[in-house]
Amino acid sequence: MNNFIEQLTAKKSEILSLLIEHIELTIVAVLIAVVIGVPLGIVITRNKKLAGGVIGVANLTQAIPSLAILGFLIPIIGIGSAPAITMVVLYSMLPIIKNTYTGITNINPDMLEAAKGLGMTSGQTLRLIKIPLAMPVIMAGIRMAAVTAVGLMTIAAFVGAGGLGYLVFSGIQTVDNNLILFGAIPAAILALLIDFITGKIEDATMPNGIKKSDGTMKVKRNKMSKAKKRVVITATSLAVIVCLGFVIIPKALSKNDKAIVIASKNYTEQLILGNILSEFIKDNTDIDVVEKFNLGGSQVTFNALKSGAVDLYVEYLGTGYVSILNMTEPNSNREEVYDIVKDRFKSDYNLEVLNPLGFNNTYAMAVTQETAEKYNLKTVSDLAKVANELIIGPTIEFPNREDGLIGLEKEYNMKFKDVKAIDGGLRYTALVNNETQVIDAFTTDGLIDKFNLVILEDDKNFFPPYDAVTVVREDTLEKYPELREVIGKLDGKLTEEKMRKLNYEVDINKRDVKTVAIEFLESEGLINN
Repeated sequence: MNNFIEQLTAKKSEILSLLIEHIELTIVAVLIAVVIGVPLGIVITRNKKLAGGVIGVANLTQAIPSLAILGFLIPIIGIGSAPAITMVVLYSMLPIIKNTYTGITNINPDMLEAAKGLGMTSGQTLRLIKIPLAMPVIMAGIRMAAVTAVGLMTIAAFVGAGGLGYLVFSGIQTVDNNLILFGAIPAAILALLIDFITGKIEDATMPNGIKKSDGTMKVKRNKMSKAKKRVVITATSLAVIVCLGFVIIPKALSKNDKAIVIASKNYTEQLILGNILSEFIKDNTDIDVVEKFNLGGSQVTFNALKSGAVDLYVEYLGTGYVSILNMTEPNSNREEVYDIVKDRFKSDYNLEVLNPLGFNNTYAMAVTQETAEKYNLKTVSDLAKVANELIIGPTIEFPNREDGLIGLEKEYNMKFKDVKAIDGGLRYTALVNNETQVIDAFTTDGLIDKFNLVILEDDKNFFPPYDAVTVVREDTLEKYPELREVIGKLDGKLTEEKMRKLNYEVDINKRDVKTVAIEFLESEGLINN
């Protein structure tokens, strides 16, 4: 409990900042969804064929995984708040459109005939009869979309949009339950708060004599009800405008011609490396740095770099060689792999691969001491003999990579009993709990020491070298030529031992990533104390 309070105190400013980001993103997404969804729901009430098509598309969107939508959006609109808001808007469409359509089409036909008999135009009927009578159902859809949007927006962290998801996924990566709670608890409270606020808006905008979504009747309480209604609507509108201003105006004002975006993937080592680059560049140049850390996996980050949404990040040669360049010929020669990746990245993508940072963070098969003793495991060839009895719990990327499980099983002629992909530090938890018996580890993982795991020798030299290198857009280097020399000062500064120690400080000792990165730079004499 004391540790929880201490960590909460240290993180309170970050939690508040991420909470504000989460609120802004959610409100903007829901507002856009309402502005699009309600009119669209009204339009399709006039054409049943069109209604079937629109609702069908909205249903189909719900069936597409949110991460897949983000993956499709990144090459088109980049990273940050834009793809996150777009994803939530798409997911919010179904309840808003469907409830608007259902609420209007289920109005008693006799009431519509009476309106027609009174000489009302179609516009008057819509404004004075249909919308007021359908309001309970419409608001129920909006409330549902708003509450769901709070949870969906946690995924925004995968594309560098921030929000409470950053804490949740950071906690998952480092097996830190406190961080998970720091993100999850405010998100749950925010969902309840938004449900309460939308309920009040529903009550304020609903005519007297109409049943609300909870089944109670809206009744006129006093002569000031209309005035109060106008006040509530006006206040709500102003609040939305202010929130929009918080999102749009700062982003517009913060645009700086002399700024670069540094990214990282979504695990501890990458967060450390991203912070090292960021702090070092800020200390040695007058270039402004925008940090987009904790993005999704390799393809998300690389696509962001290609699209220009990101200027630089740290990649690994093996990932570039196999996963990005799709090289199928095994190659364990570090110099050759470096030359191939450097040349191809330049010719194919206009990207510059700088010199290695000094450590090779290759894949490794890891098992517990008990499993190693039980099956007498020392090499991957030993593992191949009993793989059909074991469950592997790799990262989500590993089973789909030629330099991962696909190629490994071919090279060693083995097949695991089952594959249960688990991302981040959770795969270590599953391993020590014997839910899985094998994982793919990285040789610089701090969690290897924490759980006293056995690393199996890759006796056939299957895994290519994974030297860490900084990849930068060529147009960025042309604009900021000083970057090449500055980043070059980091060449060879990070050994496997140093990187493992840095990971250990974050993963095991639960220290702040940025603090660990700054202390490393200071200890190496790269920045001033």
